[in-house]
Amino acid sequence: MEQGDYDKAVTVFESLVKETPGNFTFVTGLVEAYQQTEAYSKADSLLLNTLENTRNKPVLEVELGYNKQLQGKETEAQALYNKAIAGIAENPGYASGVARTFQKYSLLEEAIKSYETAQEINPANRFDYQLASLYGELGDYETMFQMNLNMLEQGDNQTLNAQRNISRFITDDNTNLANQTLRKVILTRMQDNPDLLYNRMLSWLFIQQKEYDKAFIQEKAIAKRSGNFSGITTLAIVAEQNEEDTLAIGILEYLINETIDEEQRLFARQKYLELKLKSANPEELKDIDAQYASLLETYGKSALTLEVQADYAHFLAFRFAKKEQATNLLEEALNLPLNNFQEARIKMELADILVLEERFNAALIYYSQIQKKLKDNVIAQEARFKVAKTSYYKGDFEWAKTQLKVLKSSAEQLIANDAQDLYLLITDNTVNDSTQIALKTYAQADLRSYQNRDEDAIAIYDRVLKDFAGEKIEDEALLAQALLFEDKKEYQKAADNYLKILESHGSDILADDAHYRLANLYAAQLNQPEKAKEQYEQILFNFADSIFYVDAQQKYRRLRGDSIN
Repeated sequence: MEQGDYDKAVTVFESLVKETPGNFTFVTGLVEAYQQTEAYSKADSLLLNTLENTRNKPVLEVELGYNKQLQGKETEAQALYNKAIAGIAENPGYASGVARTFQKYSLLEEAIKSYETAQEINPANRFDYQLASLYGELGDYETMFQMNLNMLEQGDNQTLNAQRNISRFITDDNTNLANQTLRKVILTRMQDNPDLLYNRMLSWLFIQQKEYDKAFIQEKAIAKRSGNFSGITTLAIVAEQNEEDTLAIGILEYLINETIDEEQRLFARQKYLELKLKSANPEELKDIDAQYASLLETYGKSALTLEVQADYAHFLAFRFAKKEQATNLLEEALNLPLNNFQEARIKMELADILVLEERFNAALIYYSQIQKKLKDNVIAQEARFKVAKTSYYKGDFEWAKTQLKVLKSSAEQLIANDAQDLYLLITDNTVNDSTQIALKTYAQADLRSYQNRDEDAIAIYDRVLKDFAGEKIEDEALLAQALLFEDKKEYQKAADNYLKILESHGSDILADDAHYRLANLYAAQLNQPEKAKEQYEQILFNFADSIFYVDAQQKYRRLRGDSIN
């Protein structure tokens, strides 16, 4: 606020206080305005006058004490603070208001003393959550964690607050003082009381630190003692989400072998196959086919195994060159008693296979049926996006744009982003090109990629780059081809493409993509951390609006060795 704004605030609050002299909000508002204009004596007078006519003296004594402190009158301030705390000893009901006022002015030790005084007078007054928060803010992590763990151990209505309190101070850096303190406190408690709570807390801490292998050890201990494997299931999903596929597969293998819950085992076997497929070479596909068949033989073909049937069909069509068998499996599934969402899941997979076979019009029928059945649902939006993508594959760019215009404002952010990207691709490459040859050629390469014909796609992108060098389509082709190079583990070729984008299109819309993906390659695949930092810096300094900004910031700070909240 500017000085003139505070002068206006003084005028407004003086009028309000004059009309309602005892209104606490107006009084403190006027005090703050006086303080901002350095009219401390007026604030003193106002507070003293109000003190004479109020029963809530301790809170105003803190306000008056702080006003004295602003004037450098430390002795007077401390005397008023002590008087306010003494007021709590007479009436513990003042504790919350006094403590919050101290906290407002960062007088944390006084706030702690306020709560502790109330608890001493009446032990039924519990301020554990507030005290734990204050000790944390003071940097006394051990006391803070001890108090929060006490609350968790009691399992009372403060459990959620205790969890929030602990989360505030933990980062993903295992050298962070708070992280180390929490680990030490938990391990000490475990020696005296081997409660599963402490295994769960250690597991949670390791997950925050992305030490999933250590979390796995704790989750196995929990499962062994309790028979509850839900933590194992969750950990497998978290490990996968954080690109720890090898560990996730190991966790799922453990779950498959140890759980007695058949629903959990079904989930684990399905997820296991999904992860194995991500890195499977052609020689391993026959075994995966056999495992899918075994899974359906064990659990049967019903609505309960619908996801397995859909996954198996996708595998057969897209990875195992058995499109007819995939289609038969899905058409058979449609005869099961399915709800609208389950039916949409199967029809979406059928349509996807029809696109794979370049039977575009038949695919569009299924996508449209899903849209009509599940209006306004995210699945309907996904189907609409696939209508747009299918129309784009077949060269009907105008109809694709019509669908994408609607989806650009979707509440589902991923769909909205994909729609925006495809809309811009089509718009940028059709405005000044009546023949649309460049975009049609690019779309053919995109389709080959969808069909897992990566070598064909790379060759067509090469043709785009040769025939339409310097045109708008060039950076899109370089990026799409680079992603295929990454899939094939040809990382240097991918890096070369990203560098070409930055050299020729460094101020265009894909520049942040190129910087970010190049940085990731340097960091994770090419072992050039300094170059990775340079690329992340480009995003941080020049692309503040980029969707990669937050992730780039975190990865940059990790490379630099910073602690990350």
